[in-house]
Amino acid sequence: MDRSSSITKKTDGDENERNIVITAEQEDANNNDAGSIEKTFEGTEVPPWQKQLTLRAFVVSFVLGILFTFIVMKLNLTTGIIPSLNVSAGLLGFFFVKTWSKFLEKSGLLKQPFTRQENTVIQTCVVATSGIAFSGGFGSYLFGMSEVIAKQSTEANDSQNVKNPSLSWMIGFLFVVSFLGLFSVVPLRKIMIIDFKLIYPSGTATAHLINSFHTPQGAKLAKKQVRTLGKFFSFSFVWAFFQWFFTATESCGFNNFPTFGLKAYDNRFYFDFSATYVGVGMICPYLINVSLLIGSVLSWGIMWPLIKERKGDWYSSELKSDSLHGLQGYKVFIAIAMILGDGLYNFIKVLAHTLYGLYNQFQEKNKRPDLSQSSNTPALSYDDKKRTQLFLKDQIPTWIAVSSYIAIAVISSATLPHIFRPLKWYYIIVIYIFAPALAFCNAYGCGLTDWSLASTYGKLAIFVIGAWAGGSHGGVLAGLAACGVMMNIVSTASDLTQDFKTGYMTLASPRSMFVSQIIGTAMGCVISPCVFWLFYKAFPDIGLSGSQYKAPYALVYRNMAILGVEGFSALPDHCLTLCYVFFIAAVVINGVRDAVGVKWARFIPLPMAMAIPFYLGGYFTIDMCVGSLILFVWEKIDKAKADAFGPAVASGLICGDGIWALPNSVLALAGVKAPICMKFLSRKDNARVDAFLGS
Repeated sequence: MDRSSSITKKTDGDENERNIVITAEQEDANNNDAGSIEKTFEGTEVPPWQKQLTLRAFVVSFVLGILFTFIVMKLNLTTGIIPSLNVSAGLLGFFFVKTWSKFLEKSGLLKQPFTRQENTVIQTCVVATSGIAFSGGFGSYLFGMSEVIAKQSTEANDSQNVKNPSLSWMIGFLFVVSFLGLFSVVPLRKIMIIDFKLIYPSGTATAHLINSFHTPQGAKLAKKQVRTLGKFFSFSFVWAFFQWFFTATESCGFNNFPTFGLKAYDNRFYFDFSATYVGVGMICPYLINVSLLIGSVLSWGIMWPLIKERKGDWYSSELKSDSLHGLQGYKVFIAIAMILGDGLYNFIKVLAHTLYGLYNQFQEKNKRPDLSQSSNTPALSYDDKKRTQLFLKDQIPTWIAVSSYIAIAVISSATLPHIFRPLKWYYIIVIYIFAPALAFCNAYGCGLTDWSLASTYGKLAIFVIGAWAGGSHGGVLAGLAACGVMMNIVSTASDLTQDFKTGYMTLASPRSMFVSQIIGTAMGCVISPCVFWLFYKAFPDIGLSGSQYKAPYALVYRNMAILGVEGFSALPDHCLTLCYVFFIAAVVINGVRDAVGVKWARFIPLPMAMAIPFYLGGYFTIDMCVGSLILFVWEKIDKAKADAFGPAVASGLICGDGIWALPNSVLALAGVKAPICMKFLSRKDNARVDAFLGS
């Protein structure tokens, strides 16, 4: 495997942003015939696009899609931090089909060899399927509509602003909104990939990974990586099963272990033995984990204890702990202020990058005729010639994309008002008029910076449509539904162009990429609601503060909608002032990070990451810092091995603990409870319990 690519991740919770750095050496190798990737595969025939879409590819994609949907759903409903799973999808897809092919080859039934194009189809389909678990809003806007979340706020919790989850309408909603983004950017695929030559770092890194799997050396390393992933998958699953035996009631078990003492535990500082977040910590860059830790200390270590002392002065002492008019209000709205500040800054930054990039592209295009005869014009490399030839070979007719977009938009405009009464048909038409331009901006910005700002566009829709509808006409529900429409369009648009880049570099046909994305999206529209429904039915306390699956961003998104409709009347004393301070601080910190350059920016925390523990607490940040520490020590001992096997270890930890959610849900639905409660008491409380039991 080519280890010159360095894969990192910048997670901001609900934004699922990726930051993949590709070194200059790798780019040089890509443009130099001596280091040509395609010459390595010169003797291998590229199958036509129909043969790239095999039955075994979609069977494997379906199985892996369910696995990754469980993982993403669990992450959605616990902390909202979702790492990039592209590497795991590509690796497991390679392993399953390679094993299948070997079995058929021995039995003499193998009709078609396993190619990198088929591997790309699997990776695309799996990521499209599990991506719906994020863009579908099961941990944010969609669950934020429910009565469970609405009851945690005293504003806008009437029936016209509430819609409880139901399997039928969730599947219907996703089917009418999830495909528009795909058709909106299809006509622009040549401009993005061939004309503008956008990097799409995630797509490029994934392509290098898949290409390397199908070389003899890469295949050997992939086998070892899969073996490592399997070991830690098994360990993580067994560990989660073992932990379950000690969780008879809500506050029992290893996940309530007061690692740093009971006082720290009361302020949510403890290690909860979660293999998932240890794995996430190994994938996320050190800066993300340190930023989370700083946010935890700032909020739960300093601010909340100080504000708690103002109880009875800043807010009523008679309020419940989860009231948004009390301490909970400061936690939620200050976190929202930082998220909005960071989101606004990055939106303007990426938009400026996009406009500047487009300006440069058109300037170069205007100059190109004058330079066409120049001997100084750089010639295309062997790789680029072959990739461009095959990329342009299988065209997707523009008229199909445009007519499909219009047809789905008409169906959607007629259907959505029946699902969400406050969301009028003319709101939807306005969204669909502007959506292609926003989808292009997101896809182009993602190609330049690798940042998908899908949730930022969704938040914009919350405020615009919510304010347009008004509080007395179900503005909160309308805003949340509009957020879902917008998020699905811009998210799938950037995902598809990313996949086109991967397909371009692995010689996978654009048609096979597009069909794979459509099939994966369709599978996700059914699988994701079913998985969420399983969680929803299995765990009665889902969405409640303090529960195992608290869905923190559901409350955050709902309160954004309330803020957009009702204004600032819901905030407790001095909360608005603190919100202004932290909003400005988020903008300033981001500005300073960009001003000082890459060398010093790695020492300045990320505001979005700092905001996540404001509401949740520091327990998961401890897990992630443990993951960082493991990787750091491993790199010091053997950097080459850590680089090669670190992602496999992390993926195994995440996958094993994530898939435990399935048997755990089944046990909960069957009414089977853990037999033991492991609980920790202070010496004083223990003496009182002993005295009570002795009497």
